[in-house]
Amino acid sequence: MIRGVLIGALSVAVIGSGYWGYKEHQEKNAVLLQAENSYQRAFHDLTYRVDQLHDRIGATLAMNSKKSLSPALVDVWRITSEAQSDVGQLPLALMPFNKTEEFLAGISEFSYRTAVRDLEKEPLSNAEYKTLESMYAKSADIQNELRNVQHLAIENNLRWMDVELALASGQKQGDNTIIDGFETVEENVGGYSEADFGTSSTAMKTNMKKGFEKLEGKDISEEEVKEIAKKYVENDVTDIKVTENGEGSLFGFYSVSLHDKKNNADFNMDFTKKGGHPIYLVQNRDIKEQKISLNDASNNARDFLKKHGFNDLDLYESAQFDNVGVFSFVSIVDNVRIYPDALRMKVALDDGQVIGFSARDYLLAHKHREIPKPKISKEEAAKMLNPSLEVQDDRLAIITNDLGEEVLCYEFLGTINKDTYRIFIEAENGTEEKIEKLKNPEPIFQEV
Repeated sequence: MIRGVLIGALSVAVIGSGYWGYKEHQEKNAVLLQAENSYQRAFHDLTYRVDQLHDRIGATLAMNSKKSLSPALVDVWRITSEAQSDVGQLPLALMPFNKTEEFLAGISEFSYRTAVRDLEKEPLSNAEYKTLESMYAKSADIQNELRNVQHLAIENNLRWMDVELALASGQKQGDNTIIDGFETVEENVGGYSEADFGTSSTAMKTNMKKGFEKLEGKDISEEEVKEIAKKYVENDVTDIKVTENGEGSLFGFYSVSLHDKKNNADFNMDFTKKGGHPIYLVQNRDIKEQKISLNDASNNARDFLKKHGFNDLDLYESAQFDNVGVFSFVSIVDNVRIYPDALRMKVALDDGQVIGFSARDYLLAHKHREIPKPKISKEEAAKMLNPSLEVQDDRLAIITNDLGEEVLCYEFLGTINKDTYRIFIEAENGTEEKIEKLKNPEPIFQEV
């Protein structure tokens, strides 16, 4: 009797285990299939976009009408942006593909810069036409190689999941057509990296590097960065680990991890080698029930900034997500907000501790600036606003436009119906430079 019961119980257990394993296998396959479909879609979309890009650049070379040229260049910019998005959805993070990405970014910037100017008054120069011709030729090379990869991938039923596994393991398979094809694309584009796009993404990266190089202070050692990191944690910490940045980084930095035994919290921070300036901080722990207000949390954020040497900052945005306060600060000089100098912070609303801090943008952009005088009055700038806008506040501000240039603007904060907008009117010629729709408070849903 007992033996029969035991055999029955074991049989049920075996069947249950088998069924559980089968379900888990099914779910795993469903996830892998979804990822594979996503990669396939992004790749075929990229191939299609590059086809479009090549044809559209060719069309601009044949145009003689300035009226037609501007929208054609806008179309080139749109297609390139979509191609960049497709690249970002492919598992290429572990594979060098930066030359191709810079080439696409260069086309995007060149086409946007030329499209937004008045081509009747300032037509394309001979040098710019040569740039277009070079872009056309190089996009043809990318087009042909991607078509070849596409043909072989379809013919041989190749999977992108195999690419991801090969890249992640660091053991490239002997015959991986997709990886080989993308490496060929990268190699071909490499010879074009010095093309004159104007202010390209390569130039932007160079400026970023220079920005960090201009930071004050001497280069610090690993032991020194440990002592600096401790100042950002209130309690005693253990298990301090320091990792130096690898080769190829745009700037020197240390990554530091610490453990706060008292609160059972882990801290991860990055510091610049030069001067030991904090780039970011993240505290990983469970956030408990809210005990302080958003206003008190913003004061804690201000105190944190002052304590660590960040002065003359203005809070311009705050929000609450669950039990966390999120704050954005910018520099303020002579009552002018400097939006490129941005700092972002997260404060836990259970005990008021800073659990997130990012100063990357601030460190890259912060410098001494000579603030120019506006060439138009605030009243003249206000005439450019939508008549339906009810202005609540206004000030002068420096922002970065779509071309990466800093411009002085009048900033107007106002509402249309129930929506709030921040509108920037250039202080030199009254151009509507940028419009931001601010987020409305999240609705609170009642539990049923």
